[in-house]
Amino acid sequence: MEMRTNNCVSDIMGEVSAEGLTLDLLREAREMVRSSPLGVINTPMIPWCQTTLPLDIHCNIHIKLENMQRTGSFKIRGVANQFARRPKGGHFVTMSAGNYGKSFAYASKHYGSKGKVVMPETAPVSRSILIQSFGVEVERVPTSCLMNVVNRCVQEENMTFLHSYDDLDLIAGHASLGMEVLEVMPEPDVVVVCCGGGGLLAGVAAAIKLSGCDRTRIYGVEPEGGTLPFELCQRYVEGIVLINDEEIKAAVSTLYRSGLVVEPSGSAAFAAIVNNKIPELEGKNVVCILSGGNIGKDELANFSD
Repeated sequence: MEMRTNNCVSDIMGEVSAEGLTLDLLREAREMVRSSPLGVINTPMIPWCQTTLPLDIHCNIHIKLENMQRTGSFKIRGVANQFARRPKGGHFVTMSAGNYGKSFAYASKHYGSKGKVVMPETAPVSRSILIQSFGVEVERVPTSCLMNVVNRCVQEENMTFLHSYDDLDLIAGHASLGMEVLEVMPEPDVVVVCCGGGGLLAGVAAAIKLSGCDRTRIYGVEPEGGTLPFELCQRYVEGIVLINDEEIKAAVSTLYRSGLVVEPSGSAAFAAIVNNKIPELEGKNVVCILSGGNIGKDELANFSD
């Protein structure tokens, strides 16, 4: 399938193959996530018209409130499936600047696993403190050294590396969100998802397309300057649209005024819709995913009008 993008994003990275995800695998992961002892939530999906959010487009939009998820973001879905498929009491290492690290630490504490998060030193210290509160070690290093430190942990300390987005079990776990969407809206015309590392977009897109929704258009949204990470996205996603910092800032503020606390990256899909970045929505059934709500009071103050 040829990608159609705004400001075309064409770099394909990562080792996860589209052939690796089957509908049976996604259904199995859905049950794994649903029954996870980590308490993953089937988050609400509400009609846009039942909120006070502004909308100039005449279409039927539902908002998936993943900002209400356990640990504050969708990341716990993939983590739940990752940990369920690995030996209990293992010694794991990952690299993360925030949400994945938080979910990883939460799961490590629950499963009694030893864990370490390698974090870029540019990340807020508050995130390190939060992760450490779960009993997980944090090592802050320059961004350019992240993978080197992970490799050292694997080779010298015999840790197992859990990738924060390029992992089949993780993506299959994230696909549970797509399955939940279809339970509420069986045949959506358009689904809009934040891109980020690409794991959520890949999982949701695979879940929807493999479930038979061939006509559903799926769009990923990311800040300007990003790259498309997965073969899965190339196969299942209609296109990637780009949004700028001002559009993200305005989206966070608008959502907050309507009573929804959503982090900047989690508001990407909403920002794309309200800024008319998604084509041909008139009269369509649309799903907008708010992917996370981890934003502190101080940071939120910077987005408030």
